[in-house]
Amino acid sequence: MRRPEEASEVLRRIREQEEAIRRRMARVRHKVAVMSGKGGVGKSFVSVNLAAALALMDRSVGLLDADLHGPSVPRLLGLRGAKVRGTPSGILPVAGPAGLKVMSIGFMLPSEGAPVIWRGPLKANVIREVLAATEWGDLDYLIVDLPPGTGDEPLSVVQLIRDLAGVILVTIPSELSRSVVERALSFARQLGVRVLGVVENMSYFKCPRCGAVYRIFGEGAGRRVAEEAGVRFLGEVPLDPLASRCSDEGVLLVERYPDAEVSRAILRVAKAVLEEVEGGG
Repeated sequence: MRRPEEASEVLRRIREQEEAIRRRMARVRHKVAVMSGKGGVGKSFVSVNLAAALALMDRSVGLLDADLHGPSVPRLLGLRGAKVRGTPSGILPVAGPAGLKVMSIGFMLPSEGAPVIWRGPLKANVIREVLAATEWGDLDYLIVDLPPGTGDEPLSVVQLIRDLAGVILVTIPSELSRSVVERALSFARQLGVRVLGVVENMSYFKCPRCGAVYRIFGEGAGRRVAEEAGVRFLGEVPLDPLASRCSDEGVLLVERYPDAEVSRAILRVAKAVLEEVEGGG
């Protein structure tokens, strides 16, 4: 057990960090978290390209990778091996493509494959420290890419960023994902966080030769869960080999292939998010 004076020092440091978070977040107009109930639905792909789409719409955007165990944002943005730099005022995010300011635990690990073996309390401490130390400056949007599920990291982010504009739920069209995203929706509502809407990723595949549309993972589950929950269906994003290629190469899909159908779909999602956030819903 900690001695009383040690416990008092810990509490003092936590209060200082929470005050630092409040000051830094006051310079960010809109904070939006992207979450999913399960892995494998392309949540980080959506987060990265949504952030880029907002930047292409003349917004200043930061992107926080809050997935401590599987940080994928550095790879998706071609920032593998990048490191953050400390200054007297805090830690500077890494400069990413499209003018994005990027922060990830992946920038602080000794190697990309280094495992993060942390229990819940330590993960909460790390997230608090990163939020308190990161010098985002003035931003229009901070997009927070949360890990799958409703565990320690999503809970910490929601509790520490008190004025979240809302969360976006990412799913795929299968009924299994539908049941899981319903739990994520319940998580947000129990914590009093607005659900901006649902994005259905991998909605369909459109044959590039004949134009036929194939609903590989099912049809309409994302739209149905949005309608049943009374939240906005922000849009469907098709399955496209370009998405996989860009992810592997670490380039932004919406920047390299702006005319691709999948890029246009992401831009429509971004416009819907702007309407929900800036238009007051």
